[in-house]
Amino acid sequence: MPGVIVDCALYRDGRRSEAAGDFSEALEEARAHGDAFVWVGVHEPTPEEFDRVSREFGLHPLAVEDALSAHQRPKLEVYDDSLFVVLKPVVYDDDADTVTAGELMVFIGDAFVVTVRHGEGAALAAVRHRLEQEPDVLRHGPTAVLYAVSDAVVDHYIEVAAELQADLEELEAEVFAPNPKAFKNTAARIYGFKRQVLEFRRATSPLLQPMDRLAFGDVPFVHGHAQPFFRDVADHLTKASEYIEGLDRLLSDALAAHLAQMGVRQNDDMRKISAWAAMAAVPTMVAGVYGMNFEHMPELRQSWGYPAVVVLMVGVCLALHRMFKRRGWL
Repeated sequence: MPGVIVDCALYRDGRRSEAAGDFSEALEEARAHGDAFVWVGVHEPTPEEFDRVSREFGLHPLAVEDALSAHQRPKLEVYDDSLFVVLKPVVYDDDADTVTAGELMVFIGDAFVVTVRHGEGAALAAVRHRLEQEPDVLRHGPTAVLYAVSDAVVDHYIEVAAELQADLEELEAEVFAPNPKAFKNTAARIYGFKRQVLEFRRATSPLLQPMDRLAFGDVPFVHGHAQPFFRDVADHLTKASEYIEGLDRLLSDALAAHLAQMGVRQNDDMRKISAWAAMAAVPTMVAGVYGMNFEHMPELRQSWGYPAVVVLMVGVCLALHRMFKRRGWL
């Protein structure tokens, strides 16, 4: 069990007490004092490992099942003894151009916070450390933890969206690059990029409604004076969501522009091929006529016949070349 619990601490009057070795004792002490709460952080527990935590804190079985199985949509659910919130933090690998979504479940009760994390993203050590430097915020209890965690996840959405925007600008430059070689895998890159944006959208869009409830609704275990802070988080989330929708539209436009560019280049290639084929057809036709071995062809008996035919073929080819050049086919 110690390997699953990343951190366990008792907070009293906004300050961290001695780290509790056993969260049961810490919970009893927190409930005995009106200004204290316990924060237990858990990383990828098994059902057996999480069983004691769920029993001790009285977590609802359905919420426990969701927390263990993961692969949940962002949501907010209210139970009799706790509040259950699912967040999906994202991590962007710039080298591989991939967006990976983790999962973060937060249980809020009368005197406790239990966070269950799946995946490598969204480590909460930095959030916990920042909160511990702000005792005035921690005095608000579990609500402060929910706000700080939500704020950290949503702010990172905006950072990831900015990184995606920078990569998208590079992709747009590639679409309109004059070098045809740059077009080799552009369509595949655009499609892959759209998949990453879709993964990102799955993390942000479903979270809009839960954040609105926290910001404007009457939610148990969340103090009313915390609503302005959740409104700030909801505003940042809306900004991130609009950012992502803009990226998706730009990708669709980039794909359409890429296909149009490919069509234009194919038309240019077809014109060039047609022009060279037309110039090759003239000497082929003339040579075909004289290759039929007719007996009565007067010019065959003349000394100027061969040079005249060669000059004719060259002249017609030069005339066609000049015409195609002026029309931009070559």
